[in-house]
Amino acid sequence: MIKYWLFSCLLFVAIAVEAQRLNPGFNLSEYQEMLRVNAHIYEQDGSDPSDIPAPEYSKLSYRSPTMGLNNLYELWQRDENTAIFCTRGSVDDNLSWLANLYAAMVPAIGKLEIDTNFVFDYKLSNDPNAAVHVGYLISTAFLSRDMLPKIDSLYQQGTKDILIVGHSQGGGISYLLTAYFYQLQDAGRLPKDIRFKTYCTAAPKPGNLYFAYEYENRSYGWAYQIVNPKDWVPQMPFTVQQLQDLPSRNPVTPIASTIKKQGIKKRIAFRMLKNPSQKAVVNYQKILGKQVSKMVKKYLPNFKEPTYFPSNDYVRTGTHVILAPDAEYFRVFDEQKSDEMMLHHSLKPYYRLALAVKPTFL
Repeated sequence: MIKYWLFSCLLFVAIAVEAQRLNPGFNLSEYQEMLRVNAHIYEQDGSDPSDIPAPEYSKLSYRSPTMGLNNLYELWQRDENTAIFCTRGSVDDNLSWLANLYAAMVPAIGKLEIDTNFVFDYKLSNDPNAAVHVGYLISTAFLSRDMLPKIDSLYQQGTKDILIVGHSQGGGISYLLTAYFYQLQDAGRLPKDIRFKTYCTAAPKPGNLYFAYEYENRSYGWAYQIVNPKDWVPQMPFTVQQLQDLPSRNPVTPIASTIKKQGIKKRIAFRMLKNPSQKAVVNYQKILGKQVSKMVKKYLPNFKEPTYFPSNDYVRTGTHVILAPDAEYFRVFDEQKSDEMMLHHSLKPYYRLALAVKPTFL
């Protein structure tokens, strides 16, 4: 009888511990708590008085110093098994906005020479055609350097479940942090039994389609982008698709070689389809790459401008959760009564929607 009672107690404890572990799938109440964590990181700066309540059951354990392109994160403990890394989004500061504006693409595998003694050797995808946002990659370099010792300490203490969350720019960076940590696991530099789960809120697009394919395949069920359809930020940066963005085996590229043998009208028509997109990418790289990199170097003087990926084919990434506004939402967030650019983008409308509407999935 005593043995049976002891076995039952041990089984109950084991089930209870497992129940506290992260589970795949979008969890609305879990996401609501992540929004409360996100709100805290802004409110500490006085940059977003959202009136969102304090986290209900998560405890702040560390707030990082500012670093890189005015980046910052907080480390929270949700329970004894689960930690939260929350990355701050943009703040009202020129350096912070440079992370958004530095929107040229770079390969998802490579090196960034950031400072004399800081070379970020990174891999975010196994696909050589994958490319990502260079501004968010610089932020990822700084943040991950500070986060990795924290992850090691958490693991040594028995914490193996980690939530990665961020709003706006913080969400864009969270995509890259997640991809980077996955690759570190594959390389044996992070334990494979750490579970990562990612909630990106109102995030801009982090990279091209090849990056998105691998990210989504790897993180399916464990990574979400939550969107208010009235929010403009998830549509950024601007996207331009070129012929070379297609896979190598396609029916369009052969046409490009044979069109040279066609008449002048057909050749002109083809150039009218091809040239504008190529010129747009060149202009984007000139303005959002070379020119913005000069501004970055004012703050990071030893930064070496990387070779950009010849594309601007940004796509939305991750499993999307749509919080569609209802009539009550439009009564509160009325465009006729406000000219606020971030009316639908700040945390307040997202929290209102997360409490009031049923999410749909894409």
